[in-house]
Amino acid sequence: MLEKEKEEKAVERETTLRGTVPALQMSGLTVQELQALCRELQKKIDVVDEERYDIEVKVAKNSKEIETLSQKVFDLKGKMKRPALKRVKISADAMLKALLGSKVKECVDFKANLKTVKKEEEKKEEVTDWRKNVEAKSGMEGRKKLFDAGQSV
Repeated sequence: MLEKEKEEKAVERETTLRGTVPALQMSGLTVQELQALCRELQKKIDVVDEERYDIEVKVAKNSKEIETLSQKVFDLKGKMKRPALKRVKISADAMLKALLGSKVKECVDFKANLKTVKKEEEKKEEVTDWRKNVEAKSGMEGRKKLFDAGQSV
């Protein structure tokens, strides 16, 4: 099917060219006749170029109109394409200045209204004399106390 389509296009092109451009016979022409022929061909080329330019302008205009109409359709449907946003590091003061202009000269501290949390200090164990601790844990009684303390937990 593609081959048939290509052949049909080639035949159509040849017939169009034969109809618009007659076959040139340059044999037996004088220099002045050749110059006149060249001028005539140049005029035809200019006409074709003007038509081509007009068609290109129409195509560009139509494609732009199609684009605007399709954008309107997307707007009406509510399915707009969202652009990819870039992360920008900007201070709060610079953001307010950009939004409200140079009218605002105050420095806004957003951290001022935040709730403060106090950290509780860790309970420190009372420092006792280590010698008493060693004496209490020495022997079988001390080990029994450690064993009992481990099981109760």
